[in-house]
Amino acid sequence: MALSNATYSEAAVPGELPSGAYLNNSNSSFINCSAVSWSAIFAGAAAAAVLSLILLLLGAGLGLSSVSPWANKGVSAGALGISTIIWITVTQIMASGMGGYLAGRLRTRWSGVHADEVYFRDTAHGFLAWTVATLATVTLLTSAVSGIVSGAANLAGGIAGGVASTAAVAGATASQTSQADNLANQVTGQFDYFIDSLFRKDSSVATASSTDTQSVNNSSEKNIPAVEVTRIFVNSIDTKTLPAADVTYVGQLIANNTGLTQPEAEKRVTDAFNTIQKKKADAELAAKQAAEKARKATIYATLWLFVSLLIGAFSASLAATWGGRCRDADFVNQPNTY
Repeated sequence: MALSNATYSEAAVPGELPSGAYLNNSNSSFINCSAVSWSAIFAGAAAAAVLSLILLLLGAGLGLSSVSPWANKGVSAGALGISTIIWITVTQIMASGMGGYLAGRLRTRWSGVHADEVYFRDTAHGFLAWTVATLATVTLLTSAVSGIVSGAANLAGGIAGGVASTAAVAGATASQTSQADNLANQVTGQFDYFIDSLFRKDSSVATASSTDTQSVNNSSEKNIPAVEVTRIFVNSIDTKTLPAADVTYVGQLIANNTGLTQPEAEKRVTDAFNTIQKKKADAELAAKQAAEKARKATIYATLWLFVSLLIGAFSASLAATWGGRCRDADFVNQPNTY
């Protein structure tokens, strides 16, 4: 593509020099000292950053108004994600375009500069304005983004901690009895229901009299070794197998407190341990599925943010060339108007 020989030659107001220019005595033309008008760039960047913030707040309000905690109400998660991507892209186009246009419209005039060079400088002004605006927006939103990320990390850590809390107890030894007791107490709440079901009395077991039954119940409730049984379960929860000796011992405890036979008590112990294992496996699977969904959502979000930022850079550069041409056209058409 051949370059045009056209140059911008602008008439000057008598007795006044354009900002950042000096008089060339050889041809009496004004030559700009710098190809970059930083004041125009910062002005356009400030406008782009503020407009981006306003549009993001508007988008957040519209998004929150379209969702609902009630079932079958509001938009779906997929629709909300697509609309968020579209809104971020529109925000980049509008805000970056405004910033680039202002950077091109407010820059100083260049005299005696080739038309293609002016086009390049206007494009560069728009791109620099977009760059400064993006850095400013990221700086302002860093605290908010950090809060969101830390909140998500805490949530994920809570899920993973709930799944793996029993693994920390598995390494306790006999010489660390006090520490094992503390850890067992922390996870006792997770096994309360299962421990209670182990020592639940069978209604079919005959008793000698109602008085004797009441007294046995009261003494049994006081002597139920819930913490000890919990510690036994926790010690084997990670190996997925309860030793036969532990099954026999816990079965004896259950038989003494419920009136069940030893085989029935041992079967109850095995069934309860298998149920705990199944719930643990379900929790691990749910945590992995949640992590996979979060990974995919993060990939899609980062890729679309990359695309939207590229669109914003292009919009700012294009709008800057338009603003620069409008400025030069206004000056050429009305040379004595300021």
